Amino acid sequence: MSDLTTSNLKTYYPYINGKSWESDNQPEQIVLNPYNQSAIARVKLATAADIDAAIAVAHEAQKAWGKTLAKEREAILCRAADIIERRRSDIAKILIEEGGNVFGKAMFECDYMISTFRIAAGQARDVRGETMPADAPGRISMSFRQPLGVIAGVGPFNAPLLLNGKKLAPALAAGNAFLLKPAPQTPLIGLLFAEILEEAGVPPGVFNVLPTTNEALGDKFFSDKRVKMVTFTGSAKVGQYLSELAGKFQKRIVLELGGKSPIVVLQDADLEYAVRAAAFGIFFNQGQVCMANSRIVVEAPLYDRFCTAFAEKVRGIRTGDPTDVSTIVGPLINPRQCEFIRGQIDDALSKGAKLLTGGDYQGNVFQPSVLTDVTPTMNVYNEETFGPLVSIYKARDYEHAVELANDTSYGLSSGIVTNDLQKAFDFALRIEAGSVHINDNSFDDDPNAPFGGFKDSGYGKENGRYSVHDMTELKWVTLQLGERAFPI
Repeated sequence: MSDLTTSNLKTYYPYINGKSWESDNQPEQIVLNPYNQSAIARVKLATAADIDAAIAVAHEAQKAWGKTLAKEREAILCRAADIIERRRSDIAKILIEEGGNVFGKAMFECDYMISTFRIAAGQARDVRGETMPADAPGRISMSFRQPLGVIAGVGPFNAPLLLNGKKLAPALAAGNAFLLKPAPQTPLIGLLFAEILEEAGVPPGVFNVLPTTNEALGDKFFSDKRVKMVTFTGSAKVGQYLSELAGKFQKRIVLELGGKSPIVVLQDADLEYAVRAAAFGIFFNQGQVCMANSRIVVEAPLYDRFCTAFAEKVRGIRTGDPTDVSTIVGPLINPRQCEFIRGQIDDALSKGAKLLTGGDYQGNVFQPSVLTDVTPTMNVYNEETFGPLVSIYKARDYEHAVELANDTSYGLSSGIVTNDLQKAFDFALRIEAGSVHINDNSFDDDPNAPFGGFKDSGYGKENGRYSVHDMTELKWVTLQLGERAFPI
């Protein structure tokens, strides 16, 4: 890329202590539009010294922030929600240009984030302990929740507003300071949070943004004792590495990792509805969604009709330019992901699978693709695809459908489409997943509901009071009325 094409780009810097942070030897990144590969910004990246500085200022700033009245934090978070609402079009533009989001998905993130900050504002007044019966006479026994201190968040590229914000908002509500390391592909949304929170009234140092492409620098969050917790959304492979670091340094951690989520379609389901539900659940955001239903399990009597109808539906999905509001499937984040998906398809076809539709890509736009006859010997059976590729499996009966749905190392989300309430609730109890959606697909997230997975999909819960629970320390306190009788 020539200097001519990047000379007029706006330059962004890490955000530390309430200002753009310029320091010596900061590397530079050119942020590219994933659809047309045009350069959209120049970002100076945080160095190891910058991260040290950010931890230091966050540690000091949190001491005062943690003592602010709940109503003060509530007011700031409410203002942040109002700013996001006012700037929806600006934010959506960045999501489209930087992340390749289609218009509808960008609007979804904005609306979700407005709710997230308003819910967090309410949580500021709801950080509470309890009283409990004591076993000693004259004793009042109670508990308090207090801020952890400094929390670090490591975010993904696929939903940078939503998945960074759902970590950030409750952390601030509970009185913590926050360090955000946005995904290397999408640093601009992370830096936009700095603008929003500064305008809302968050004091300098309480929130800091550390863009970097050097993943090793994030290890500092674990080794530094001033950082009390790390919350991460990303791949299972990276999550395993971070979990090992957390164990080594005895650091609290929340992991929201990948998925291979199923939607089960029983023979009594309405065919047209099941097709629409399953298609939305996999092709929203190009399938770059951890809870996408990349596995469709269909009971045998409906299987052939479902495959035919689903393939026809998929062939009609509009792909291409994410700035076109009619586009449903836009670009993947980079060419490597296209190559990875094509590799999964080729591997499956070489081992006997059938491709009902799709399989090709142009630029970073991968055509929505559907496989059948997939077996455990194929890479796509176990590997997370993170793209617009889905496999359809035939279940002999309901029991076999549950078996197939659970036959994965992941356990993030799930869905079932049926009119049989007995089987629906039986499935809800037996599926090994953190979320179950009856008569819906696996793609769902509510900013006031517990979100998190089982097995290789991570541990810990996010959203609202569930995040606040992990982001506070629970302290036991007693008060002795009068003198206690001691045995010595």
